[in-house]
Amino acid sequence: MIRKLLLSLMLISSTVLLVAQTPAIDSVYSPNIKTVILGKQGVEMSLPIIQLGSNEKLMLRFDELGDNPSFYRYRIDHCTHDWQISDIAVSDYMNGFEEGAIDNQKFSFTTIEHYTNYWQTIPNNMSSFAASGNYLLTVYLQSDPDSIVFTRRFRVYEPLTMVEASVGRPQGAMGLMENQNLSITINPLAGNYFINPDTYMYVYAQQNGRTDLTRLLPLESMSGNTLNYRWKKENIFPGGNEFRYFDFSNLQFAMNNVWKIEYFGGENIVFLKPDEDRSRKPYSLDIGLNGQYKIAAANAQKPNTEADYAWVNFSLPMERPFLDGNIYIIGDFTNWQMNDLSRMEWNAGIKAYTARLFLKQGYYSYILLFLPTGSSQGETSTLEGDHFQTMNDYYIYVYQRNPGDLYDRLVGFGQTQANR
Repeated sequence: MIRKLLLSLMLISSTVLLVAQTPAIDSVYSPNIKTVILGKQGVEMSLPIIQLGSNEKLMLRFDELGDNPSFYRYRIDHCTHDWQISDIAVSDYMNGFEEGAIDNQKFSFTTIEHYTNYWQTIPNNMSSFAASGNYLLTVYLQSDPDSIVFTRRFRVYEPLTMVEASVGRPQGAMGLMENQNLSITINPLAGNYFINPDTYMYVYAQQNGRTDLTRLLPLESMSGNTLNYRWKKENIFPGGNEFRYFDFSNLQFAMNNVWKIEYFGGENIVFLKPDEDRSRKPYSLDIGLNGQYKIAAANAQKPNTEADYAWVNFSLPMERPFLDGNIYIIGDFTNWQMNDLSRMEWNAGIKAYTARLFLKQGYYSYILLFLPTGSSQGETSTLEGDHFQTMNDYYIYVYQRNPGDLYDRLVGFGQTQANR
């Protein structure tokens, strides 16, 4: 009996450790939850990042389909630089409460699909942040704290470093026509100082919103108080291509890249124009949203509650399917995740990859990534093509954890745009 009890405890401990070691991601776990948006309050299509100690706030919005609204609560957890839950007390990272109720809700108005729109500002009069770093927002049913409906990552930074970045063409045989070279310099501010940055600092670079193309960069050199992150292979990013886009803000007329719109069985159905393989086509300038989306509806004064939902149909005609990987629709509206939701399926009857997503009216942008079997990074070269001219956004996050610190502090944030 003792041996069985010890074995059971070991299995439970292993399971808990496995869960704890799973990095936090943006994910939706309930099919009734749609259009989860977290960004800076008052700034459309913004990153979920605010400055510690400032008046900046985050705005969370999401919809619940149906006529029967639920009561939701949220929880805030601090995370390490690599998105594990931090091993620190709540009082170390929050002033006030780390949990709260989502009190704001409003029913949709004059829409075919009935839904409730919820919103919440963070922080609020119940709490504020005491620490910088990575954070995970978890929303769950008030009646059942174990029923998590979605998670969202966000960041709080301290302006303790100056981050300067630029994007150029790589040198030598590093893909002169296909790739982009990111160069970064970091200087201390406000009395901050660098101690052994190879050990106590973590600098990440992210292309657009892609979680699969976020890299921990190695230090190239240190000149006085200046840290240089450049000329390493990790600084070379595939250029990719300008994002594809479509606009179904008007359900009466087919607009940008929409083929036709139907109403059938009590639902709006949108058919997009077929996508094409762009890998062999020359680069074409097309300034877009780089994977973001904006909710909008024709003649609607309040799109958060007046925009309708529709089934949006994607297609990619091809002669034959890939046998060594899958195709994914990647953008903010698919949480930048390559999973069952974003994966396109092969339809042998029409010789095309297809997908069907239930989306709220608005403007959307996306790319098609090919994920080889066994890989964790999607490829743009297969269907989009790679071009050094592509106007990608790059975001730089600087973390520091000096001896004696309890957690990974986010001491700097920077961004740059290629070829703009």
